[in-house]
Amino acid sequence: MEPNASNSMQPDHCLEITPMEVHKVVPPPHRSTIQKLKSRFKETFFPDDPLRQFKGQPLGKKWILAAQYFFPILQWGPNYSFRLFKSDIVSGLTIASLAIPQGISYAKLASLPPIVGLYSSFVPPLVYAVLGSSRDLAVGPVSIASLILGSMLKQEVSPTTDPLLFLQLAFSSTFFAGLFQASLGLLRLGFIIDFLSKATLIGFMAGAAIIVSLQQLKSLLGITHFTEQMELVPVLSSVFHNTNEWSWQTALMGFCFLVFLLLARHVSMKNPKLFWVSAGAPLVSVILSTILVFAFKGQRHGISVIGKLQEGLNPPSWNMLHFRGSYLGLVVKTGLVTGIISLTEGIAVARTFAALKNYQVDGNKEMMATGLMNVIGSVISCYVTAGGFSRSAVNHNAGAKTAVSNIIMSVTVMVTLLFILPLFQYTPNVVLGAIIVTAVIGLIDIPAACQIWKIDKFDFIVMLCAFFGVILVSVQDGLAIAVGISIFKILLQVTRPKTVVLGNIPGTDIFRNLHHYKEAMRIPGFFILSIEAPVNFANTTYLKERILRWIDEYETEEDTKRQSSIHFLILDLSAVSSIDTSGVSLLKDLRKALENTGAELVLVNPVGEVLEKLQRADDVCDVMSPDALYLTVGEAVAALSSTMKGRSSSHV
Repeated sequence: MEPNASNSMQPDHCLEITPMEVHKVVPPPHRSTIQKLKSRFKETFFPDDPLRQFKGQPLGKKWILAAQYFFPILQWGPNYSFRLFKSDIVSGLTIASLAIPQGISYAKLASLPPIVGLYSSFVPPLVYAVLGSSRDLAVGPVSIASLILGSMLKQEVSPTTDPLLFLQLAFSSTFFAGLFQASLGLLRLGFIIDFLSKATLIGFMAGAAIIVSLQQLKSLLGITHFTEQMELVPVLSSVFHNTNEWSWQTALMGFCFLVFLLLARHVSMKNPKLFWVSAGAPLVSVILSTILVFAFKGQRHGISVIGKLQEGLNPPSWNMLHFRGSYLGLVVKTGLVTGIISLTEGIAVARTFAALKNYQVDGNKEMMATGLMNVIGSVISCYVTAGGFSRSAVNHNAGAKTAVSNIIMSVTVMVTLLFILPLFQYTPNVVLGAIIVTAVIGLIDIPAACQIWKIDKFDFIVMLCAFFGVILVSVQDGLAIAVGISIFKILLQVTRPKTVVLGNIPGTDIFRNLHHYKEAMRIPGFFILSIEAPVNFANTTYLKERILRWIDEYETEEDTKRQSSIHFLILDLSAVSSIDTSGVSLLKDLRKALENTGAELVLVNPVGEVLEKLQRADDVCDVMSPDALYLTVGEAVAALSSTMKGRSSSHV
């Protein structure tokens, strides 16, 4: 609704209304209730019409298309060539050099054993290569999901006092995350994740990046006794209350490698062709730091290390899943939150790179692929995985052509698990902390925040609520606050629909918003409104009160000017896409209220569904009389002006 729209009305002008041909408002073609429900169901759950490719195909071809739909690798696999493989092997080895140190680092971020991060970088990429539809997405553990998983589980179980139970709950949460993700794809309910708006995600990601970075102060400063809480105040309090535990050797090493990693990141951002600089920097840091710690006996100087890692491939973990007991609610809730966040991030990343290469990513396929990837991973010692932006960006810049790059990465991780793990025994935790900080700092998108401020101030408030909610309250509560405010915005738009007063642009039959177009003029005897939202039970009371108040203000203004009062209230319903029984009752009430003042209600261009419902409800023509229904505002004003002149002549 335009604020003070009535105050912006221009003085009356005696416009010359040219008679014009009046077109009849035609009702939509008749459709049965079943046909309407079928159409609505299709548009809600199958807007992409996935079955159109099967039309007119022989049975054998349909089976092939069905197999290709559920297993995209069958679509591009038969045409795979050695030329594509050369590109994929380069990109696969490149992202493996990033995935190995990131896998270890993110597992520690989730308070899980480092080896679990490598397990999660081995099997899930193989599953995604078969089921995923993106050519560029590189899957594995991601920072935000790792943070949420660890922080939510730590609220009830300590990873230090009961590490086995914590690990069991992590695998169980991963199972429910995958189950939820796959269900969204299978039931075509992907629109649910759209409630995480861009503003919400930008604020949430920035807040989470700061929380993740602050958590790394434990490793970067060598603090032994560190808070289990994630919020800003407890973390900073823990840092400055334990200054006696700070290790200058650890801090020096952490600062040096952090600067090195940030410089490598900066170089790659400035020149994308040098993608390999930032991609290889984490692995180089791990190798150099491991050599330094081993050579100079860093453990004796207070530098903590990862320790010995168990060699071998993923052990089964299906017997560790919790489907009953007191922790069931915790793992379901954790799985739900981590599933939504990782799914939203993965699909956003996949669509970003698909747009750059001009191909399509099927959102529902991505949900099913990500879900099955996590369900399978949960039974073979993997925790929540998704497509991370930094890893996928490296994959894209390295020239990945297909999902084979994920297979190459997986094979490289497998070789690491089988033969190279002993070399990581002396890797210092401080370097893993530096790797995490470098990875998450890119999640703070200041230009996007400035753009939101310029475009929509309310979205900016939502972004700030997500940001401060995460850093001051908790990760999940910050997300819930932002989503709640976003939903409130939607409810506000539904319950307070935009309604504007229209005037005529001189010399034309065009009617536009009086508040917007200063040259637009009122037509004496007419009050013209445009409702620009669906009319339903949530807003009929507001619309009735607002319209009647407008009319009262108009009448008062006209009495003051001693000019003609309202003869016709014209409602332009062109933008009203739907109406319910409460909306129909609103129109009936308005007609009765106007009749008491000697005015008439006129409707303009009700769309198909609206017109159909009005016809059904109009048993005694108390809403839609033939002379009160027009196709355009211009036609309505021209026809009704002639009627007014005729009445004036008869009175004379």
